Amino acid sequence: MATTATIARAEADADAAPVRSRIEQKSDPLYVGRVKVHPKAVDGKWRRFKTAVLVLCLAVYYAVPWIRWDRGPGVPDQAVLADFSGQRFYFFWLEIWPQEIYYITGLLILAALGLFLATSLFGRVWCGFTCPQTVWTDLFMFVERRIEGDRGARIRLDKQPWNRDKIQKRALKHSVWLVIALLTGGAWIMYFTDAPTLARTFFTGEAGPVVYFFVGLFTLTTYLLAGRAREQVCTYMCPWPRIQASLLDEESRIVTYQTWRGEPRKPLKRNEDWDQRGDCIDCKACVAVCPTGIDIRDGLQMECIGCSLCIDACNEVMDRIHRPRELITVDSERSQRARAVGLSAPPRYVRPRTIVYVVAIALLGALMLGALALRSNQGVTVQNDRNPLFVRLSNGDIRNGYTLKILNKLNEPRRFDVTTEGIEGARLFAQGGAPADRLTLEAAPNGVTAAKVYVVAPPDPERPATADLTFRLTDEASGEEGGHGTVFRSPAS
Repeated sequence: MATTATIARAEADADAAPVRSRIEQKSDPLYVGRVKVHPKAVDGKWRRFKTAVLVLCLAVYYAVPWIRWDRGPGVPDQAVLADFSGQRFYFFWLEIWPQEIYYITGLLILAALGLFLATSLFGRVWCGFTCPQTVWTDLFMFVERRIEGDRGARIRLDKQPWNRDKIQKRALKHSVWLVIALLTGGAWIMYFTDAPTLARTFFTGEAGPVVYFFVGLFTLTTYLLAGRAREQVCTYMCPWPRIQASLLDEESRIVTYQTWRGEPRKPLKRNEDWDQRGDCIDCKACVAVCPTGIDIRDGLQMECIGCSLCIDACNEVMDRIHRPRELITVDSERSQRARAVGLSAPPRYVRPRTIVYVVAIALLGALMLGALALRSNQGVTVQNDRNPLFVRLSNGDIRNGYTLKILNKLNEPRRFDVTTEGIEGARLFAQGGAPADRLTLEAAPNGVTAAKVYVVAPPDPERPATADLTFRLTDEASGEEGGHGTVFRSPAS
């Protein structure tokens, strides 16, 4: 005979069976293949803003290498150039030398802090509007729509067997994609070499194997990432979706479905009373336009790039059914909680984390501006001779040899007056000259000039075997000064 506990367990299992069945039917398998996303075209303020940003980003990217900036004879006249062969970074009036790489580091840190600030304020605006993956994917999808049609036509084209029409459309689409990818790869190389020269030599076979390799590499990656991978880059390859969660808070303004207004959702019937339902008619227009294929009504998701196209799609539907716009809107979590109970919560842009970011940006920006303002156009390094460390002359004086490397950042030759400090009675001379209190050296324009210099000093029993010595260089024309410390070696007393 079955016990009471056994009966109770059986009844519980019987009650739970339908629930388990529904869960099992709705559960996705652990590993699934890619479901191709066919975003639908949409019009609205966000789509127009996104298009304007797209055009601006592409114009800047393709046009900047062609901007000229006169720096004088013998120096590249490209306004923005990373000249690795010449070991320079040129940015309009700035010329960054290898030993000034900290400026590049500072710019990268400023960019990161700016991205953190923008994300904490407005969510993934970088991902939705200005990320290169987003910009070129949007361009590739525009080409796809122009050739294959909108969402419905592309879905039908995917399902139909291969025929003449499908082959022609696909061949044309991929050909245009490859042309765009080639222009993208070629433009990127132009940031590292002279643009007009590259444009002239590339098609004549004179550009060199390294140029062709990298243009081919960037062409392939642009074609694969923007044309083939698309949303998979944002979902699986990019680390930013994993990082953004730590930058958002309840005050961050993100793309939001207003659940309190839209639920309960169900299809709209003729003459239905709106008092017993939400404004969402479950048309899935927001899903159809999403470039990553998500449903924004499920809340904030890692795949959402914050492009706001779902807002435009939903607004079109709200207009047709004569309901208020912005069922999907840009808002904060705190504001949504307040609006759900009929209250108002204005956005708070000034809060601890944004203050921290703004202060960090201001401090680092001021530090970099100060460094640029105090930046010297000259420099000197000193290398001691090591074999021999010193020479005792016939009159008893001690001589040390040095190699001075004088940095001249100006595009003109300069003369420097060289003196020493730290060793009493020290005199200096260049190879073939006579000892004197000072020495004149010439530095070639826009480069480093090496000069062999000797320092002689009378013997001093009080002087240590290794004494501090400083070389002072003064520009004869401008009076700008610089120096470098080293040592003067003598026999042990």
